[in-house]
Amino acid sequence: MKRSTLLTVAAALAFAALLLYSTLSAQKAECEICVSFNGRENCATARGADELEAERSAQTTACGPIAAGMAETINCGNVRPIVRRCRTT
Repeated sequence: MKRSTLLTVAAALAFAALLLYSTLSAQKAECEICVSFNGRENCATARGADELEAERSAQTTACGPIAAGMAETINCGNVRPIVRRCRTT
């Protein structure tokens, strides 16, 4: 293999590793949220920079399969979770 090809592959791998590290190191909190909406329940886990971001993301993810349309999605997002477990990493 040519030297320039090896350098290009090495640079691409280094860049990918840097992106992975920066993405994972920024996520300091993890939340599991379970919601009950319109007689259905669903749970989801998400990570974020802080607990509020992780909780919001987990609730949005949990509401996805049980809410139909934008209005229900908004209403489900405003429902108090039946389970909320958060931890910082």
